Amino acid sequence: MAHSHHDHHHEAPRDLTRNQDLVLKTLNGAEAPLSAYDILDRLRDDGLRAPLQVYRALDKLIEHGLAHRLESLNAFVCCADSTCHAADRSSAAFAICSDCGRVDEFTDPAVTRQLAQWAETSGFRLERTTIELRGRCRECQARAA
Repeated sequence: MAHSHHDHHHEAPRDLTRNQDLVLKTLNGAEAPLSAYDILDRLRDDGLRAPLQVYRALDKLIEHGLAHRLESLNAFVCCADSTCHAADRSSAAFAICSDCGRVDEFTDPAVTRQLAQWAETSGFRLERTTIELRGRCRECQARAA
């Protein structure tokens, strides 16, 4: 059974459970980062009742590189960057608008390289890097001007 390899980003891994799949779809459809409770609220009709079910699903999605946790917001976003599934999926940067809550994800190889070099020099074993930039997006600045 051959399947094409050319466009498999955003195609969820085959081994996602129903809960993981539901949580991923919810994140995919969201305009802004969602907390675990936001996700729970949206999935109540699908039979998810316990926060733990959501947290377990989120942990797995993060492990697969399909979702990210934004520490400062204690909220989750789905991964927008296809290169995230590559070997260095450990590094992602997010620009978070403090006005509208919009989040832009980007990866910068130069930044990633510098952090990796620092870690190596310091003997620090890097597992995951999440950079969060807080500020105001172009649209919000324009509205305020």
